[in-house]
Amino acid sequence: MEKLLWCLLITISFSQAFGHEDMSKQTFVFPGVSATAYVSLEAESKKPLEAFTVCLYAHADVSRSFSIFSYATKTSFNEILLFWTRGQGFSIAVGGPEVLFSASEIPEVPTHICATWESATGIVELWLDGKPRARKSLQKGYTVGTNASIILGQEQDSYGGGFDANQSLVGDIGDVNMWDFVLSPEQINAVYVGRVFSPNVLNWRALKYETHGDVFIKPQLWPLTDCCES
Repeated sequence: MEKLLWCLLITISFSQAFGHEDMSKQTFVFPGVSATAYVSLEAESKKPLEAFTVCLYAHADVSRSFSIFSYATKTSFNEILLFWTRGQGFSIAVGGPEVLFSASEIPEVPTHICATWESATGIVELWLDGKPRARKSLQKGYTVGTNASIILGQEQDSYGGGFDANQSLVGDIGDVNMWDFVLSPEQINAVYVGRVFSPNVLNWRALKYETHGDVFIKPQLWPLTDCCES
């Protein structure tokens, strides 16, 4: 009996720490500057990536640089990184090197962001609220590694850690989806208005996550949509 109760306690503790649920119309809230507040995500697919698309909503209230999406492997801590640099704009890193998409300031309203990359051409795309920026090139022929540590709210300067409070996000992140291919312009615009095309790496409607520190789950602040999944 004692052994059974002990197993039940372990199961309950694990279920409280690690979620796997439909996060529709919800968002992760990071209310303050911190080096200990973050969300770790578990990918559905563990295979190497020859291409990817990451889409999410971000709503930040900081006047400095901060990390939006950090995907690290044991060989590259910036295997995939989406980062806002104050006074410069959005940067996308793949395997370490990065490209910058210039912007003078971070929008004060929730912003829908999609970043895409493909190994065959090295082409990188950044979409903000359904509008594309000029394409750039990065890491042609590269393969994104496996067994990733995926973090929201912090930049990883080591695998699964090395956080700096001065790079933390203060605000909301939600509707995080990731595919192992490049979505077409039509698909990206459809995602922006609420449709989802069967995400096979990260799926906001069946998300495997674990929160750490002062991170809270609250209703989203951007427009609600009830569009179905394709």
